[in-house]
Amino acid sequence: MIEVTELTKRYGRKTAVDRLTFTVRPGHVTGFLGPNGAGKSTTLRMLLGLNDPTGGTATVGGRSFRNLPRGLRHVGALLDAGDVHGGRTGRAHLRALARSNAIPSGRVEEVLHEVGLAEAAGRRIGGYSLGMKQRLGIAAALLGDPPVLLFDEPLNGLDPEGVLWVRGLFRRLAAEGRTVFVSSHMMTEMEHTADRLVVIGRGRLIADESLAGFAARAGRSSVTVVAAEPAALTGVLTAAGATVRPDGAGALTVTGLDATRIGELALEHRLLLHALTTRTASLEEAFMELTADSVEYLAGEPR
Repeated sequence: MIEVTELTKRYGRKTAVDRLTFTVRPGHVTGFLGPNGAGKSTTLRMLLGLNDPTGGTATVGGRSFRNLPRGLRHVGALLDAGDVHGGRTGRAHLRALARSNAIPSGRVEEVLHEVGLAEAAGRRIGGYSLGMKQRLGIAAALLGDPPVLLFDEPLNGLDPEGVLWVRGLFRRLAAEGRTVFVSSHMMTEMEHTADRLVVIGRGRLIADESLAGFAARAGRSSVTVVAAEPAALTGVLTAAGATVRPDGAGALTVTGLDATRIGELALEHRLLLHALTTRTASLEEAFMELTADSVEYLAGEPR
């Protein structure tokens, strides 16, 4: 389990992380989201002891990562797939990590096969594509068979097959009872992969809840109605306080009333409905709405 309590990091006058508190529990894939500059990478680096916090604590299993002997057996992490020695082979890189953490050498071959790099393991990392480096970084994270795994943008550079593989990997790891914490800008993949979300903006916590709960908070649910008499239904729904927008082919997009109430009103006024579908906000829509006030860099922003 990961526990972050009142975690703060300042660089001079700039506060990168501001009294951040959340918990990441085992058995779930937890997405870590936030706009650029929100403090996600800084938080992950403090969790791994790479940056010292100005205040607060960040622990794994109740202990600071720096106090965990043979750290790869406790926490596996991928922060920057390019942060490796390009002159080494993939196999040599993993063997060095294994030796430094007293991990059996046979584990190196196991993880190379698991991530699909067995045939490329003898090549120098400098010749790897970004996707191959991502796979190597994931292999390094899995090397110690740890109960806690942290990934920062693990999908960058992966092809569709690779993205699908990572999605299944994260779900399997969580199903095994591990703690899986994933930072990503790929909202569609988080929507298909994460069970829970931790969302931050300008270093502060915005949400720590289930993915469904976060999307529901955006307040953008709507109902699509296909009616035999759309004009008549529009009048009835508008009178009941709904906002109705024509959506082509006789369809109406309705906000302000749920599907049950719309059906009741249609029945009451003897209006035939062909379809009635509720649409909730996507993760991307919810994210954009709920983090709008926390965006630090806006494209096209006037100077």
